[in-house]
Amino acid sequence: MRLLSAIRSCTLWHSRPERPETATRRRRPFRGGLLMLAGVAALALAGCRSASLDVNDLGLAPAPSGFSADSAHAYPVHGIDVSKYQGTIDWNAARQGGTAFAWLKATEGGDILDDRFLENWRNAGAAGVPRGAYHFWYHCRPGVEQAAWFIRNVPRERNALPPVIDIEWTPFSPTCTRRPTTEEIVREVGAMADVLERHYGKRPILYIPIDVHRERLVGAFRQHQMWLRAVRDHPKNVYEDRDFHFWQYTESGTVPGIRGEVDRNVFAGTRADWIRWLQTHTAG
Repeated sequence: MRLLSAIRSCTLWHSRPERPETATRRRRPFRGGLLMLAGVAALALAGCRSASLDVNDLGLAPAPSGFSADSAHAYPVHGIDVSKYQGTIDWNAARQGGTAFAWLKATEGGDILDDRFLENWRNAGAAGVPRGAYHFWYHCRPGVEQAAWFIRNVPRERNALPPVIDIEWTPFSPTCTRRPTTEEIVREVGAMADVLERHYGKRPILYIPIDVHRERLVGAFRQHQMWLRAVRDHPKNVYEDRDFHFWQYTESGTVPGIRGEVDRNVFAGTRADWIRWLQTHTAG
């Protein structure tokens, strides 16, 4: 979410949620040139066949000083996450431009639905873009209630990506600025995740930014796959003791079919890994 939009709509700092319930600051991505090392790694990865999702096993050296988020291009599989703020999306153009997956803002709390969710869900699916839905977590509502709202609004489809629960602090929310304890977050998010897994047949992925992870969730949710945000460094360098499957590396990306900036993400693996992951996680 851009700062102007956040002020105008009380929204989240990454390009996704619109929320009277919640809001937080705009993130400021690091600007830097593409590292030569990343380019070499990208060439190596193009022909790599690895079943591991560990960054070291993928042949990526530890990030040197001055590391840029552009080094995410060492990973071959890229996707996006979107909300109503991206406007009308030409999903065919996005797919042809290299968008391999997308997560769509669906719900937040227990009573907010993104205005363009159903449109994006329908059109991304018709264009053949693997897509899933994400829910923005509200710290002042029980997890089971949030799960019920998500289920009410998000179709159950075998070929959809797993649902995502996006857990962030909301210091500018007009209704909820709480920062619950680790125990409460784990209990309530876990309760929502359990309900969603039973309904959709897929264990939810958790999106966790650096501050929430560092302050509350180091070592928590080991049974869940992680989607991490890091725009100034590689996630391995800024998240304590945490592996990841997806990495949001910029909020200011550009993609064919979308006017303006959009969050961009990578899958932490090779193209062969991605095909296997899709086969495993889009059945249910």
